[in-house]
Amino acid sequence: MVCFTLRPTGKTRGSMRSFVAISLDEETKVAFSQIQHALPVGRPVLPDNMHLTLVFLGNQAEEMLVELHEELLTLSIPPFDVAFSGVESFGHVLAVGVADCQALTELHQKVQTATRRAGIMLPRRRFRPHVTIARLKPKQHEAVQHVQHPRTNRELPEMLVTGFTLYQSTLRPEGARHDALAHYTLR
Repeated sequence: MVCFTLRPTGKTRGSMRSFVAISLDEETKVAFSQIQHALPVGRPVLPDNMHLTLVFLGNQAEEMLVELHEELLTLSIPPFDVAFSGVESFGHVLAVGVADCQALTELHQKVQTATRRAGIMLPRRRFRPHVTIARLKPKQHEAVQHVQHPRTNRELPEMLVTGFTLYQSTLRPEGARHDALAHYTLR
């Protein structure tokens, strides 16, 4: 099912902060919420905001997102499983890492190519797949280096990826709000 809806809310009229990501299934959200509750630091990410980013687009004009939408409709890749590799910290976030997955890397590359074909040029960044579960204040980063989470990697769920979503992200004082603009089913 593809439903494309534009709801611009950015500072620049006609542009919006956006990204392409894989949504998490309910089992994975529950497992990651349990990890969050065991953490002594950080501001937890709401379960409905947890996702695995494929490409962060930044602020884009509506017209560019319509072009991207058309390109994303053409992508073809079969559904695949991802495994999670445990809790890690980098920058000012705590995240659950993703184990090496060729199909995920291929999907990321196809989304990047579609982004370029739509005329959206982004800085080159290393793809480090993860799901952010908490945001840290600067002084909390040092404290989290010593956090040992009781869950082992084997206890983290595997997740079947059956699609991905183009999101609009609106920054608010209480945290970002992510609204789906379109969903794309893997085939």
